[in-house]
Order: sequence, then C-alpha cells, then structure tokens
Amino acid sequence: MDKLLIRGGRMLQGELTVSGAKNAALPELCAALLTEDPVVLHNVPRLQDVSTMLKLVRNMGVSAEREEGGSTVRLNAGSLDKPEAPYDLVKTMRASVLALGPLLARFGRATVSLPGGCAIGSRPVDQHIKGLQAMGAEIKVEHGYMIATLPEGRTRLQGARISTDMVTVTGTENFLMAAALAEGETVLENAAQEPEIGDLAEMLIKMGAKIQGHGTSHITIQGVEKLHGCEHTVVADRIEAGTFLCAVSATGGDVLLRQARADHLEAVIDKLRDAGVDVVAEEGGVRVRSAGPAHGRLNAQSFSTTEYPGFPTDMQAQFMALNAVSQGASMATETIFENRFMHVNELVRLGADIRIEGRVAMVEGVKQLSGATVMATDLRASASLVIAGLVAEGETVVDRIYHLDRGYDRMEEKLRAIGADIERLVP
Repeated sequence: MDKLLIRGGRMLQGELTVSGAKNAALPELCAALLTEDPVVLHNVPRLQDVSTMLKLVRNMGVSAEREEGGSTVRLNAGSLDKPEAPYDLVKTMRASVLALGPLLARFGRATVSLPGGCAIGSRPVDQHIKGLQAMGAEIKVEHGYMIATLPEGRTRLQGARISTDMVTVTGTENFLMAAALAEGETVLENAAQEPEIGDLAEMLIKMGAKIQGHGTSHITIQGVEKLHGCEHTVVADRIEAGTFLCAVSATGGDVLLRQARADHLEAVIDKLRDAGVDVVAEEGGVRVRSAGPAHGRLNAQSFSTTEYPGFPTDMQAQFMALNAVSQGASMATETIFENRFMHVNELVRLGADIRIEGRVAMVEGVKQLSGATVMATDLRASASLVIAGLVAEGETVVDRIYHLDRGYDRMEEKLRAIGADIERLVP
C-alpha cells in the first residue's frame, strides 16, 4: 500500500497548475450517457474516482478513451447497451448514483448499485429517488440495487417541481440531467449552488439543454427530445486550490496557483486573509503569500461548514491543520457530515492540541508539530495530514494514501515542484 514520506519545515515557492474538478468531471462523464453523439471533455483530472467512472461507463458499452498522458477524454455512448452500474464497479465511489438520472432519462430504465465511498457519514440516496419518482419514475430498492423504470406506455420522464428536504449536490446534478430529456418543465427548488453544478449545466446547454437559474437555488429546465454531442473543459478544482492555499499558508512561501478561481473560494479566502495570509486574484490564477508559523505566527480562525457559498465541508480538515499551528484558540463546527473528525486523532499524533465535543472541534494552536506515522481515513483527512506533515519537524509518513489519490491529481509531484520534500513510497 502506497505511503507518502514528508520531511517538513520547507517554505513553498513557485507555481503549480490546479487540475480539473473531480466533482465536475464525474457528473459530466455521466452526462455523456444522455446522447448517442461523441462528447469530448478537456481538463479531466487523473484520479482514482475518474478511472472508476470510466470503467463503469465502458462496462455499459460506452467508448471512453483518455488521450495518452493527457487530460482529454473522448466518449461515445451511441452503442450503450447495458444501462447498469454493478456493485463491483461502484463500491468505492458514491458518485456512481449520478448514472441513475441519465440512464433513466435516455433509456427509460436503469439498475444502479447503492453507492460506496468515504466513511464520513450517511449520504442518503432517498432524495434522488423521491425526485425521480416525482418525474414519473417507478423505483424499487432490492438486493442493494436501485431498479428504476418508466410506467408502461411512457417513453419519457415528466417535468415536475422538485423541492428536496435537504440541499444535495449529487441530487441536483441527477435531476438536471434527467430533466434535460424529460417532457415539459422541471423546476428545482432548494437546489445546490456549487460551481461544479453550474459547470455541468453549461455542458448540458452546449448539448442542447434548456436550463435557466443554475448557480442559484431555483433552477428551471425545459425538457428537449434529444441532446447532441459537445466539447467542454472541466472547471478547475476549487477544493484542490483551497488545499494548496492552506498548505502554503501553513508552511510560508509565495506560490501562484494557475487556473484557480478566487470567486469559487471566497469563504475560504476570507478566513485566510483574516488569519494574516495575503491571497490575491491574478490573471490566470490566484497567488498566496504567507510568512508561515516560523516568521510571525498566523491568527487562528473559527468557522462553521455550510452549503455553498459558505465555508465548504471539504475544506474543514485542511483548515484545521492550519489552525493547529496558528496563534490562539479556534473552533471548527461541522454541520454537513456527522462523522468528519476522523483526522483529529491523527493530527494529535503529530502534536496538535484538539478536542472534540459533538460537532465542534476546539483547536489550541501550538508552536511546533513533530513528525510521526499517521493513517489517512478519508479523502480530505489525507490532505490535512499532508499539510501537517509539511510544517512538522522531522519526518512524517502518511499511510493509506489511496484515499488521497481519489481526489488529488499527483499531489506529491505538484508539492515537490514548489519546494516540498515529499516522496511516494511504493511497496
């Protein structure tokens, strides 16, 4: 099992390019299922979850090829003959549920395994099921599978007004894709507003969909009979960008993050500026400058996670690692997932002073972390341990980094290019 060896204490200097967003690429790969025409996606990150999704669509009969060594993926679902997502292919990836809406909309039937993924709390699919049922689908859950069909005599889903009980990103994406081919108008109330949803909507519009209001909580879709192929560039990954912002803030340094979008990270950037970090939007990216803890310590910042455009739950662990070496006390309140503090015990192993009470982690900044062997428990926890290792004294080994590879495209290579002493240990 691969590990990362980090020798901490180095400031970071230079520039790196932020990869395409995993959380945009995955639904956009599924959107290619909506048409029999070719679809070309650029800036697709090289991640384990993306590889899993490509295997999944190929298993359905889709032609899906990545350009060798590149970020362009060409898909053609014209010969798709098996609208199924089996457990063996989706057990490690929750995003597999995104195949449900497109398959049902185009073929009138779909069989999709209940998804797996990070163990950071329950992320129920009942919102997906209720929304698609409102559009006329008949869905039953049997033997770990969601089996969806249209009523006898129906050939298309029907437009509907869908208001979910909770804000759901993948639910909003599923409804967007399904409604694009539905008959009539679909209105999504309480829709998620993440930039990745806006990027998916822009791709669908290029395919001929009629969508208004994406980027807001009220989205209207006028269904069309057929969608065509398109060429689309995946938006930059705001969480990868935010992770590198926290890393440079913690270690100190001056780094330009190419392709990063400051307008997608306002809540995080505001907290970093309050902490004493200089973050500036430049043409083509975002620059971050920090003195780091060794040269005038940063000020710890409390925050509470919430839906976009608030502070993202996917940045909670990384910012906590920064707070662990900042001056003063802070609180991190997790309101999205009930089991997302599993990184805390590992940060404590590195010398952090953190205690948990319910959904609140209380952090008292320390002057120095010390290297140790730690274990990644989920994707963003992995990133927080890497940040802590970069600033810790001595050597840190991060085990079980397959979690990291699910969401970060060659993280150690990018960090090494800006001065980090980090290497992958392969058994």
